[in-house]
Amino acid sequence: MAAPGGIVEVKGIENSLEVDGLARFAVEEHNKKKNAMLEFVKVLNTKKQVVAGTMHHITLEAVAGGGVRQAFEAKVWVKPWENFKEVQEFKLIGDAPAEGST
Repeated sequence: MAAPGGIVEVKGIENSLEVDGLARFAVEEHNKKKNAMLEFVKVLNTKKQVVAGTMHHITLEAVAGGGVRQAFEAKVWVKPWENFKEVQEFKLIGDAPAEGST
């Protein structure tokens, strides 16, 4: 278990419905706030940080207009006991890595 405040790598993200759901939520919220049309593709990496709840640091791939795959970083704060989920940050970090190079 990580100490409060420490960011730790999360293993086994390939089959994590929770992380996929949070990534999809982040893309949907970004689309609503920015009137964008990103389409979620997959999670590339995730870390978590114990705060008042859990801050999920998710690197994800999404398709932008014109079919361009791009990588984004999202921070999603979750407090399950309050049924609370909020995107704290969502930013473009560059083009998504080519298939097979991750």
